[in-house]
Amino acid sequence: SANLAGNSHRQSTHRVLIRRRAVQRCCFEWLKMLTLLRNSVNRLRPRRCYSSDPGNRAAVELFYNDFGDPPKVLMSRKIDLPAEIGEESVLVKLKAATINPADINTIQGVYPIKPDLPAIPGFEGVFEVVQVGGNAVAQFQQGDWVRLKLPTDGTWRSHAVLKADAIHKIPNDVDLMSAVNLINPQTAYRMLRDFTELKDGDVVIQNSANSGVGVATIQIAKEMGLKTINIVRDRPDIDDLVKHLKNYGATHVVTEDFVKTPAMRELVATAGQPKLALNGVGGKSVTEITKHLRNGAVTVTYGGMSKKPLLISTGHMIFKQLTFAPFWLTHWKFENKSNSKLDAMNQALFQLMRDGKLKAPDVELNLLENYQNAITNSMAAFTSKKQVLVLAI
Repeated sequence: SANLAGNSHRQSTHRVLIRRRAVQRCCFEWLKMLTLLRNSVNRLRPRRCYSSDPGNRAAVELFYNDFGDPPKVLMSRKIDLPAEIGEESVLVKLKAATINPADINTIQGVYPIKPDLPAIPGFEGVFEVVQVGGNAVAQFQQGDWVRLKLPTDGTWRSHAVLKADAIHKIPNDVDLMSAVNLINPQTAYRMLRDFTELKDGDVVIQNSANSGVGVATIQIAKEMGLKTINIVRDRPDIDDLVKHLKNYGATHVVTEDFVKTPAMRELVATAGQPKLALNGVGGKSVTEITKHLRNGAVTVTYGGMSKKPLLISTGHMIFKQLTFAPFWLTHWKFENKSNSKLDAMNQALFQLMRDGKLKAPDVELNLLENYQNAITNSMAAFTSKKQVLVLAI
C-alpha cells in the first residue's frame, strides 16, 4: 500500500515536471519570436543618427549659479552628452553665438526674463546639426544650420541636445556673421513696419544709431526708400564713426550735443520732420528728439541704455498728438509663434543678406574658452564691435 502511494506520488510529480518544461519551452519560443519581431521593426525604423561617427561626446557650456556681475558669476564646465539623443531631439554644435545687452542684463538679474538657476546664458546663436532623432528626420538633416525659435535655451555652449520643435532651420548660403546677428535686424524690421505707415522719402530718427539695432535700421530703412537721422554719443573718433555709419547707408549722423543746437532745427527743416522715432536710450534723449517730430509721429522705445525713465514734454505729446509705444521682440515672438509672420520676416531679411543689402555689424570673434575677455569687451564704454563666441578662429 505504501509502495503504491509512493509510485502514485512520483508519477504525479513527473507529470508536473513535464507540464512545467512544456510551458517553459513554449515561453522560450514566444520570447524568440518577440525578439525577432522587435529586431525586424527596428530595422524598418529611420536611423536614429545620421552621422556615421558621432564623435567625442564631451561638451563645454557656460553657466551661472547666481545673478550678478557677469565677469564674476559666469563660469565654464565640461559635460558629457547623452549616448542617445531621443527620437524627438537634435544634437547641434555651435557655429557662433552673440553677446547682446539683453544677455548681460539677464545675467545681472535685471532683465524681465529670469531663468531658473543654474542657467546657461545666450539668447542668440547659430548651430549646425550633428545628429537627428528618428522622428525628426523629416525636418532636419546633418549639416543644417538652425536657430532657437524662442530664447528658452542658452546658446553659450559648444553642443546642445534640443527638441526639434524648439529650433528652426535657416539657410546656410548666407554670411554666418549676418545669420547669427539676426535679433537686431528683426527688431528694426518690425519697428519700421508695425507702428506707422511709411512711404518713400519719409524720415526716421533714432538714437543709439551705432548699436546693432541702429545699424540694421539704417540698412533696412534705406531699402525702404526712407531717410534716416542718426544720433550717437560724441567721442574722440567721431569722424570715423560718422563715415562708418554712412557706409551702411545713413543719411545724416549727428551727436547728442548737436541735437540741442539751432543747427539741428535747420537740418530737420531741410531733411523733413521725422514721422517715426526709435528710442534705445531713454532719459533726456527722448525729450530732445520729440522737439523735432512732425505732428502725429510715433516714438517706439525698444531699449533703455541710459537706465533712466523717458522724459516726455506734455505739451509736445498733447499739441503735436504724439504717440509713444513699446516694442520687445521676445514678446512679439511669443505672440506670433504660431503664424507665418516670423518666417516671412526671416525670409525677407535673409534675402537682403544674400543681396548684400543687410550686412552684419563689425564683430570680434572670441573662442568660447576665452569668454571672460569677450564679456569684458562687450561691457566696455563706446564699444563698437559685437562680441561673438565661436569654437575656432
